[in-house]
Amino acid sequence: MSTPASTVRTRFCPSPTGTVHVGLLRTALFNWAHARHTGGAFVFRIEDTDAARDSEDSYRHLLDCLRWLGLDWDEGPEVGGPHGPYRQSERAEVYRDVAARLLEAGHAYESFSTNEEVEARRLAAGQDPKLGYDNADRFLTDAQESAFRAEGRDPVLRLRMPDEDLAWTDLVRGEVRFAAGSVPDFVLVRGNGAPLYPFVNPVDDALMGITDVLRGEDLLPSTPRQLALYAALQDVGVASGTPRFGHLPYVTGEGSKKLSKRDPQSNVDVYRDRGFLPEGFANYLALLGWSIAEDRDVFSMAEMVEAFDVTRVSANPARFDVKKAEAINATHLRELPVEEFVARVVPFLAGAGLVADPPTPEQDRVLRTIAPLAQERTVVLSDAVGLLGFLFTEEVAIDPAAAAKNLRPEDGEVLDAAADALRDLADWSAAGIEQALKSALVDGLGRKPRQAFGPVRVAVSGRTVSPPLYESIELLGRERTLARLAAAKGTAG
Repeated sequence: MSTPASTVRTRFCPSPTGTVHVGLLRTALFNWAHARHTGGAFVFRIEDTDAARDSEDSYRHLLDCLRWLGLDWDEGPEVGGPHGPYRQSERAEVYRDVAARLLEAGHAYESFSTNEEVEARRLAAGQDPKLGYDNADRFLTDAQESAFRAEGRDPVLRLRMPDEDLAWTDLVRGEVRFAAGSVPDFVLVRGNGAPLYPFVNPVDDALMGITDVLRGEDLLPSTPRQLALYAALQDVGVASGTPRFGHLPYVTGEGSKKLSKRDPQSNVDVYRDRGFLPEGFANYLALLGWSIAEDRDVFSMAEMVEAFDVTRVSANPARFDVKKAEAINATHLRELPVEEFVARVVPFLAGAGLVADPPTPEQDRVLRTIAPLAQERTVVLSDAVGLLGFLFTEEVAIDPAAAAKNLRPEDGEVLDAAADALRDLADWSAAGIEQALKSALVDGLGRKPRQAFGPVRVAVSGRTVSPPLYESIELLGRERTLARLAAAKGTAG
């Protein structure tokens, strides 16, 4: 390992199984931000040694989610680097070699005990079987080992844990200590030769020069094993030091329970499909355990990198609050330049069959005109389908709840008066339309503004919430506006 000690190297090493969890992406974000803040390197590695659960689709999806969020990696799949391959399924030879060296040096030993035998020994000694393996096979003689082999037993390979306390200064939690003897000798390699996670991850971290391991707090109990393995790896020349560890807080859902993979709220795809901006979602993920300042919640990725200090990550669980995520996303949406807002909203409108992709010149004109007004009312990009759809269709589907409140029989006179005011209007502009409608409905009919304009809004847009009414009518044009007022009159009558 030839990486200079001063260069921070972080890693993200997920398993390609199922969907991408918000907590997983938060871990990736913090590792990326820590590497970028310190001028170090971010290594992306795939932990795909479980052939039964891993899938190529999940692997592709992981890469896609990282790229969507804007997390670029310095080494890893599709990027390469000096420490490849970066998929554990392609590193079997590496693990075999390291296991053999640990065995030869006496740091690891072959263990033949079955689970049933360990349990029987614990019970015979008056101990709780839940204590697990009892380190008994450390002391097998050559004759005993030969006898077990003759029975056809395949031994597992276990690491010999040191007889001393294991402690470290956690980057997030401070001093953490495990008492000597509290962690039994653990399995590195199964009887069939398959290497396990507690073995392959530290081996890869050592060979790839990882200096800082930021990971979920659920993995904290395995850290003593990693420390012991690092000491052994240093002794056999595989590692040149032990990384610093930082254990990130749980992400919880409703009721302060840990957000599980099965909870639909945990699936990153849900937020992508709804049209969260990557920068808005990254901003919110960063708040799950970290803050840029006490009085500030909204910031860019560049500002996060500038300010990120891993020692300021909280050890307390972080609750995933969808409403807060939406509010932060809405703020980022409003800050987009009009051109950018239009570009990002088009795939959602096109997906709903409302505009072409790319839009026609007329669709583009309408979008650019309405965009600044629509941005103020949009929380996620998919909102644009319901908010702007009425501008891109000949007829409009009226929301039944909106009709029940705004298109009652007594509202028919409002729709008639609006149609009369607009039919021959010379100045077809938002200002001209506003003046004509106020004159006809507020002054002419004596209606309060809400009673006057509610029926017109629902008639032209189909909804109670739309972009500003007068600008919408201007963009709809005279013909479609009058047709919708007439159609709504039929509903109200």
